[in-house]
Amino acid sequence: MRKNLGSTDKIVRMVLGIAIGYFAYSTTIETNWIQYLLYVISGIMLLTSIVSFCPLYTVFGANTCDIKE
Repeated sequence: MRKNLGSTDKIVRMVLGIAIGYFAYSTTIETNWIQYLLYVISGIMLLTSIVSFCPLYTVFGANTCDIKE
């Protein structure tokens, strides 16, 4: 698994993941599936920022990592 996320991309994903998770936790949405979907999106964003790898970037051929391998 090659890293394909740069430092700015990781920071943005981390902040958005925390913000979406907090929003899902703090609001009361009448349909629970939307709240669970927000939790999943938040978890995916946090996980991809921690491991520095995004599968969608691989599919589309994008790379924001500064290190050239």
